[in-house]
Formats: sequence, C-alpha cells, structure tokens
Amino acid sequence: MWSNHIKYHWHMRTHQLVLHWIEDQLSGGQVAVGGRLPAERSLAEQLGVSRTSVREAIRILEAMGVVRAGVGSGPDAGTVVISDPTAALGSALRLHVATQHLPVADIVETRVLLESWAAARAKPGAPELDLAATLLDDMDSDHGVDDFLALDVRFHLAVADAAGNAVVSAMMGSLREAIQGYAEKLTANLPDWDATAARLRTEHREILAAIMNDDGGRAAKLVAAHIEGYYKEAGLGREHH
Repeated sequence: MWSNHIKYHWHMRTHQLVLHWIEDQLSGGQVAVGGRLPAERSLAEQLGVSRTSVREAIRILEAMGVVRAGVGSGPDAGTVVISDPTAALGSALRLHVATQHLPVADIVETRVLLESWAAARAKPGAPELDLAATLLDDMDSDHGVDDFLALDVRFHLAVADAAGNAVVSAMMGSLREAIQGYAEKLTANLPDWDATAARLRTEHREILAAIMNDDGGRAAKLVAAHIEGYYKEAGLGREHH
C-alpha cells in the first residue's frame, strides 16, 4: 500500500518521504510509544531511499522529541518512539488545520517571508529545479483554473525545497492547502483570468531563470512581487484589511 504513496510523492525530497512514512506508522498505530522503528538499512530498502535520508529524517524526529536514536547493540539500541505522537506532532497538525482559517493577508506575508528567503538560497543545481521546470512546461498546456493553481503551488514548493532547508520545506508544505484554497477563492475577483494566467507563467519563468543564473537577490525580489501582485490584483488590499 505504501508503494502508492511513494508514487504519489515522487517529487518529494527523500527525507520528507521518510518522515511521512514514520508519521503514518505512528498515527496508524503500527508503532507505539516505547516501540522501535526498523533498522536504517531495512527502512531505506523498504522506501527505496538512501540510508543517509533515513538518518536525516530520524534526526529531525529526534529534535521534535518523537524518537530517541540509540547506538550500539542491546536493549537500548535502535530508534525508539519516546512520546505520544498526538502530543509530539500536535503543534504541526494544529498548524496544518489552523491555516484553513487564518487571514489571507497573513498567509501572503508568511509566503513572502519564506519563499523570498528560499529563492535567494535555492541551489542552481538542485534536482527540485528540474521538477519546477517540468511543472512550468505542464502549466503551458490548456488547464482549468483549479488544475493550473495546483501546478502553481507545486512549483512554489519545489523552489522552496531547492533551498535545502528541511524546516522551511515543512512549513511550506503545511501551508499548501491554504495557499491553493485562497488562490482559488480569489480568482472570482480577477478581471481576466486568461491574462492573469499568462502573466503568472511569465513571472514563474523569470523566477526560475534568476535562480538558475545564481542571482538569488533578483529571484527573491521577483518571487515577492509575484506573490503580492496576484493577491493585490484579486482585491486583497481592498477586502481583507
């Protein structure tokens, strides 16, 4: 069954895939407090990722207070779940739910903060940028509004992932549904969707080009103007203050 999740999340950074698997096991009850996760090698083989990625995911969960990574052999060896996942992951889950009700202006400001930082630090050779380019090509096809905006959000997440900061990636991921939801609602306020979509395509390519040219400063300014421009065109300034 998890193989379907792997296919669905094919574009994820590998440590994110591992984190999703572990969270799934915790929430599904397959692993309980005091229980142990599979060995790094076993988990890496099961998910088709590197042991380095598994190790990185475990470090993140250890920092979150979910697990304790033991070393050596004996009763204390292996990675042990040390806290109730509903409590340990509660803050992340509450953030995910709360973003559905936060003021749209606050979401915009948070996006500008996170995405301009990420765009400035995205690595020109990062594999996530290959995904971003593919998504832009897909956006050139004839899509409905909802499909276009879904691709749009995936592009922005790919750019954020290219910065290589797991915390920023996680925060952007938690905002994903809120970003797409607000963007869809605000399309009703746009005077000409086709013209807006054409402008967004152009701006996306300019952002990606700046990153590929290793011009982080320009990329940061472009992504901030891109995010703020869409919401201003949709009447954010007049209706959401």
